[in-house]
Amino acid sequence: MEGRATQYNPRTVEEVFRDFKGRRAGLIKALTTDVGDLYNQCDPEKENLCLYGLPSEQWEVNLPAEEVPPELPEPVLGINFARDGMEEKDWLSLVAVHSDAWLLAIAFYFGARFGFDKADRKRLFNMINELPTVFEIVTGAAKKQVKEKSSVSNHSSSKSKSNSKARASEPQGRQTKAMQPKDEDDELVEQDEDEHGDTLCGACGENYGNDEFWICCDVCEKWFHGKCVKITPARAEHIKQYKCPSCTNKRARP
Repeated sequence: MEGRATQYNPRTVEEVFRDFKGRRAGLIKALTTDVGDLYNQCDPEKENLCLYGLPSEQWEVNLPAEEVPPELPEPVLGINFARDGMEEKDWLSLVAVHSDAWLLAIAFYFGARFGFDKADRKRLFNMINELPTVFEIVTGAAKKQVKEKSSVSNHSSSKSKSNSKARASEPQGRQTKAMQPKDEDDELVEQDEDEHGDTLCGACGENYGNDEFWICCDVCEKWFHGKCVKITPARAEHIKQYKCPSCTNKRARP
């Protein structure tokens, strides 16, 4: 299984960080856009199950490794047993916290195994620390931090929001850069792009990009890369109220 693979052994700080980002992206996907699938796979009637993030940015729910000790650190056991005994948001938050701990364990396992010195370990941690945690993405804390930072740095940004790519209010979150007037003031554009540069995608957790189409969920108010939720600018123009995959799954589930 790729999640426990012994064949993939990153040996440099950059390779370990790439492995970390891939596994992290898979976990974020499971706990945000693929919540319905995750929920169904975590059957409490089954044995101890673990949530694995894979280097390929995918995820899987499976039994833990049989060998003792395992080749790589294992995720927390038994996430399926708590599924029906907790509120869904609390359950997802709990799994997210344990997922963050597992990601760090994997990264520093590789660091120890391949002899990273103090400088390399510090550089690896700093690279990891620049990204919001899975818990922050799942609970919306990362978005809240960006909002607070934005409101402190610029109180007059509301006037320029209508000119921002994917920040238009009519319809919310569905205006692309190509739709903006070509003669708008460069200063306002730069000011607004600075304000939203730290906005994070609710699916992959990556930052807002100036050349990417984004869309906002009208239910949870999280922002997503269009490519992450498979929404194109043309399709977005015909959506009156957009619901992200997570919110859609919540409505569909009894």
